Amino acid sequence: MSDIAVVPAGSATAGPDSAPTPDTAPVRRRIRRWLWLFIACLVLSGLTAFPLQTETSLLARLLDATGLDTALPALDAWVDRVRRGVSDGYGTYPFLAYGTDWLAFAHLVIAAAFWGPLRDPVRNVWVIRWAMLACGGVIPLALVCGPLRGIPLFWQFIDMSFGVVGIVPLLVVHRLVRALEWQQAVTAHHDFARATPCP
Repeated sequence: MSDIAVVPAGSATAGPDSAPTPDTAPVRRRIRRWLWLFIACLVLSGLTAFPLQTETSLLARLLDATGLDTALPALDAWVDRVRRGVSDGYGTYPFLAYGTDWLAFAHLVIAAAFWGPLRDPVRNVWVIRWAMLACGGVIPLALVCGPLRGIPLFWQFIDMSFGVVGIVPLLVVHRLVRALEWQQAVTAHHDFARATPCP
C-alpha cells in the first residue's frame, strides 16, 4: 500500500489563500475513539485468558441453564469436553496454565503497542497496518492448526471471526489516518506558502 496520501473528495489546494486551513481535531478524536475500542477488546481478550478453568465451567453451566445444551448438542459436547480437559489438565498439570498466562500477557502487550498511534497516528500508522496483517493471519492459523489440534469446524469459524471483526475498526482507523495525513500536508503547504514570499 502506498504511503502517498490519497486526496479526499472535494479537497482544494489552489493556494494558501484559496481555502481555510483544515481542522484536524475532529479526525483525531474519531481515530482515538476507534483505537480505544480496539484496545479495550484486546485487553478484555487478554484478561479473560487468565481464568480459563472458571470460565469453561461457567459456560458449561450456562448452556445447561438456558436449554442450549439440547438445542445445540454439538456445541454442548464440545464445551463439556473443553471443560473436562481444562479441569483435568490444570488439576494434574497446573503448569499448563502458564502457557495461557503468556497468551493473556501477549494480548496486553499488543494493546500497549497502540499507545504510539494514539499519540501520533500518522507517524505510527505502521502499527495499524501490522495489526491488520495480524487479523488476516488469524484465518490461515485457524484453518491449519485447528484440524491438527482436533478443533471442530464451527469453533474454527468462531476463532476466525475475531480476525474478521477485529479488522473492521482498523480499516476505519487506517482510512481516517490517511485523511489526517492529507490534512496535515495541506496545512504544511499553507504554512510554507505564507512563510515564503513570492518573487
